[in-house]
Amino acid sequence: MRFVPPRRGPPPAPQAGLIAFIVIPGLPTAGLDKEIFVSQLQPEIKPVQSRRGGASKAAIFWIAAIAFGAGTVTVMMLYGNISKRKWEGESTALKIADVTEQTIDPAEWGKNFPRQYDGYVRTVDNASARFKWSEGRPAEATENGADPHAKKAESKLVSDPRLETIFNGYAFAIDYRERRGHAFMLDDQRDTERVKKRPQPGACLNCHASNVVAYREAGLKQGAPGALTDSLTSESGQKQLFSGWEHINALPYADATKLVVHPVTCLDCHDPKTMALRITRPAFMEGIANLAKSSEPVPHLPSIEQWRKGNRKEDYNANTLASRQEMRSMACAQCHVEYYFKGDKKRLTFPWHNGMKMEEMETYYDSVGWNDWTHKDSGAKVIKAQHPEFELWSQGIHARSGVSCADCHMPYKREGAMKYSDHQVQSPMAHVNQSCQTCHNYPESEIQSRVDQIQKRTKDQLDRAEIAVVELINAIKAAKAAGAGDELLAPARALQRKAQWRADFINAENSMGFHAPSESLRILGEAIDYARQGVTEIAKLRINPAAAPATPPVEPAKK
Repeated sequence: MRFVPPRRGPPPAPQAGLIAFIVIPGLPTAGLDKEIFVSQLQPEIKPVQSRRGGASKAAIFWIAAIAFGAGTVTVMMLYGNISKRKWEGESTALKIADVTEQTIDPAEWGKNFPRQYDGYVRTVDNASARFKWSEGRPAEATENGADPHAKKAESKLVSDPRLETIFNGYAFAIDYRERRGHAFMLDDQRDTERVKKRPQPGACLNCHASNVVAYREAGLKQGAPGALTDSLTSESGQKQLFSGWEHINALPYADATKLVVHPVTCLDCHDPKTMALRITRPAFMEGIANLAKSSEPVPHLPSIEQWRKGNRKEDYNANTLASRQEMRSMACAQCHVEYYFKGDKKRLTFPWHNGMKMEEMETYYDSVGWNDWTHKDSGAKVIKAQHPEFELWSQGIHARSGVSCADCHMPYKREGAMKYSDHQVQSPMAHVNQSCQTCHNYPESEIQSRVDQIQKRTKDQLDRAEIAVVELINAIKAAKAAGAGDELLAPARALQRKAQWRADFINAENSMGFHAPSESLRILGEAIDYARQGVTEIAKLRINPAAAPATPPVEPAKK
């Protein structure tokens, strides 16, 4: 056996594997100096722990740095987006063109308000409704001598032949068509046979053209003070407007229509400086002032109720007193109303002196002795209703709830942070989600079904009312032919006036009863009642109908 002498000097440094082996529990440590063991073990363990801890800290540092950087970038992007949306919300217009009190062309306004202008021009594409709103287009030149009028809107005289009897002797028995979008208002008026075959006054221009500048220019020629650059709402601007309006009312329509180029445009509803809604039609200014003076409650027009509590030294002025929400209906009420041409000067007048209910306007007409024409068949002095949308809406739940015309027919839209009214004015059924579901939490199909039901019931009742009116007209005609004089026929003629006014009120109004369903059915119920009373009055005369010429049957209206 070979002897190996013990080594002198410090013992060799133990290897890592050896240390790992030595520290395993249960192994003998004899022959090793405990102090040396501890002193040699520590230097080997500490450097390994330091390298691992440093790597972990470095990883944590870089992860935190990347997260912080990403968060910073995200916050900066979010801030940029918020700032952009705030700017969009505040910057409602692109200042490209200068629009003034003389800027009639809507395309110029469209340079600053492209979204609104886009909707305006798309009124040519309005969707059709079940009972109203034709899909027709303006007359266009055709080849081979084809009739250009074939492209007019649908004729009501074809879809409802009873109207020829009801309007016999009046221009509406010649040509009466469904209404279309605002884009067609001037073309349709110029092209109707009512204007071509029966001379009409310049007062018709009030609702079918952009006429503010035309009125003011005519006013200046009549000696009104100021210049076209004056604000419309200034004292001189108002004198120009009223003076020119009075002058053009009395002109023949053929001459008046030459003064205008466009249908209703931006200038007719908006102030060119502030873009605020404003009233530009003198007839409405006078009509709403007369309504304010009446005692009829108008809870849906709170500014009038407030004015009535004041000293009333000055007439009610919508441009200074009405709220913005009220103006979103009043701007429409400048045209979508009942009216007549007063006196030889054909002053356009809204019959609101007693209120806006159907019978209150009828009372006014009776008090001033107004009738549109004498019926050709019956000899009754009758009234032609125009388009009383504002009046019927005023009797409905939506008006009472503070819902304006624009809320439904020009609902708000959003593009980014930009909120604006859709200027494609049309039936709310074309965009139920925007017009109706903002308030009514029902499925779109349910809302459409309810509207359809209301309109169908109204149409059915309207058919019954028209049938009753036609029967009364034919009964009076037969009695007249059999020799009955004016005195004997007077009660029946008076009842025809009442019945026909009521039936025509709903027929001429363009919601088919939806603006005020209960009021519409009430009015039509009265129409039927008065017509039947009139037939009874004729029956009391005991006139032999065989002595009168036979009256051809009237075909039922097409649905």
